[in-house]
Amino acid sequence: MSDLLYSETEEDLRASVRGLFADKADAAAVLVRTGSEEPYDLKLWRTLAVELGLAGLLVPEKLGGQGASAREVAVVLEELGRAVVPVPFLGSAVLATSALLACEPGEPLRRLATGEATGALAVPLSTWPGAGFPTTVKAAGSILNGRISVVADAAVADVLIVPALSPDGPGLYAVEGATVTEATSLDLTRRLADVTLEGVTGQLLAGPDRAAAALEQALLTGAGLLASEQLGVAQWCLDETVAYVKQRYQFGRPVGSFQALKHRLADLYLEIAMARAAARNAADALATGSDDVGIAVAVAQSSCAAVAVHAAEEAVQLHGGIGMTWEHPVHLYLKRAKSDELALGTPGRHRAALATLANLPA
Repeated sequence: MSDLLYSETEEDLRASVRGLFADKADAAAVLVRTGSEEPYDLKLWRTLAVELGLAGLLVPEKLGGQGASAREVAVVLEELGRAVVPVPFLGSAVLATSALLACEPGEPLRRLATGEATGALAVPLSTWPGAGFPTTVKAAGSILNGRISVVADAAVADVLIVPALSPDGPGLYAVEGATVTEATSLDLTRRLADVTLEGVTGQLLAGPDRAAAALEQALLTGAGLLASEQLGVAQWCLDETVAYVKQRYQFGRPVGSFQALKHRLADLYLEIAMARAAARNAADALATGSDDVGIAVAVAQSSCAAVAVHAAEEAVQLHGGIGMTWEHPVHLYLKRAKSDELALGTPGRHRAALATLANLPA
């Protein structure tokens, strides 16, 4: 049976990460950074990746990592969702690292695990588990040509993990020196970029016998753990909205005392409680290598994505006029929730996958 409770170690990890964000990346600081010429907080990323060792949580100690599991990564992603901190954790420590873990151990994995380098998985952020191997990049020997659109965290990546087709079949390559052009992103705290490869040399990481499975494992891991980030977004929205309606007065009373608002927030609380169970189940299934990991991930993504969006929409509306302003951080959470809803498969994609896995008729 899955263990949905947080361990003492996980709670200690949460406290460390939350304390760091409260000190170095509060809402005001994140708002300022989203409008600056340096949208990513690379100093904070170095603290997370190197000083706290969070970049290598998924990597065994013998390969330079921390030897933790998806459960600990899920806790970090919850806190990242609560703070919408602009760091490339999902792209580097989750997607790129998961792809490398499914290949032969090598130098790119060690560099990412120790925080020496930052990585990104060069697929569109909307790519879902089961989507098939990408065909936009071609490989002739070690030379790659092609283009990949809307890649998460590519703008600050030192190493790109690129899926490419060669005459022999699919392969995964480590690439440095690609042309990266920032794209317009709805989410101001997780930037997207277009990657262009024109005669760029890549290091083969996995050949036709392993590349497709490695990419699928990375996407499945990313989708399952993204549910925890969505949970963090939803929890922040609920907590901040409850605090606001307690101190916002209308007609001589706190607006939170009105029964209609109480019911809306109570319903949202129940939705988040169910989302937490789904997200924890997915993280535990990934950590233990459960046979039902596909089902757990599909359930988590098809539910947590919708809950995060609903929580953010309620937060904007129940904050009233201030919720519609650029100065209040709630709009960052709505944009992250909507962006995450499309990332690594929409809820509809995951429901379709769940129907197949559960052997339900179309």
